[in-house]
Amino acid sequence: MSGHIPVMLPEVLATLAPHDGGIYLDGTFGGGGYAGAILESCRCTLWAIDRDPDAIARGAALVARYPGRLHLLRGRFGEMLALLGEHGVTMLDGVVLDLGVSSFQLDDPARGFSFRADGPLDMRMGRDGPTAADLVNRLSERELADVLHELGEERAARRIARAIVAARNAAPIVTTSRLAGIIRGVLPHDRSGIDPATRSFQALRIRVNDELAEIEQALDQAAHLLAPGGRLVVVAFHSLEDRIVKRFMVTAAGRSPVPSRHDPRSLATRPAAGFRLLTARPLRPAAYETEANPRARSARLRALERLVDGEAP
Repeated sequence: MSGHIPVMLPEVLATLAPHDGGIYLDGTFGGGGYAGAILESCRCTLWAIDRDPDAIARGAALVARYPGRLHLLRGRFGEMLALLGEHGVTMLDGVVLDLGVSSFQLDDPARGFSFRADGPLDMRMGRDGPTAADLVNRLSERELADVLHELGEERAARRIARAIVAARNAAPIVTTSRLAGIIRGVLPHDRSGIDPATRSFQALRIRVNDELAEIEQALDQAAHLLAPGGRLVVVAFHSLEDRIVKRFMVTAAGRSPVPSRHDPRSLATRPAAGFRLLTARPLRPAAYETEANPRARSARLRALERLVDGEAP
């Protein structure tokens, strides 16, 4: 699986703790880095999901290497209950989710995820639905500004949206380089070295793929599928993702803030926690990893374990 470097692989394996006879799910197969390492670590069965048909095709070699143990499913990880249920899988010993974009997707100009090379403004992880070009050319200025602000946390969202609308009135925006050029014409280069187009490209990618709703659905379904002692391990790459993961896990472990005694909600009996946090604070990649793979710099790993009956959180 050359070209793909699985982020925080040692930490993922140590936290997931796969064992012989276990049944696991890699909900974001991508380049197969986690999947291959899990299968190599023990005699387990692994199901893997990816919405990208290219990822499923690349995975054929790994399936052949682990006959009868690796099963690839094309679809969204937010639909894991239905996808696994079609094959009679209703309980898992562990789930791992890598919420980042695959290196194969980023590095292929034809996929339109990156502004570092010119290509069609696509950004779809699958092959269906509207592209980023559709959004950029059809959304109103206000809608564009809301997307950039809410999903990219872009402070200059209104200025960028105004520039996009002015540019598309001259000619449709259909390539990554043209969109990036429009954004760079509005924003000065950041002293940090981060390209001015980074946040806007992130926002459009999240919107095109409905990523935040997908994450919320996946977390809920993964927790439902976990057997007692089963673990959910999630690697997130930006604050929007990480906040969703943190909130979900804290709530599942019964660690959410208690309402004020003056709040009527404080009178309600809180349900017993069915999970425990394995990461009081998110794990971060080691320095040697970020030096070798700069894309790992923003990674945060959080994990949750379903309690065995009668076990204290």
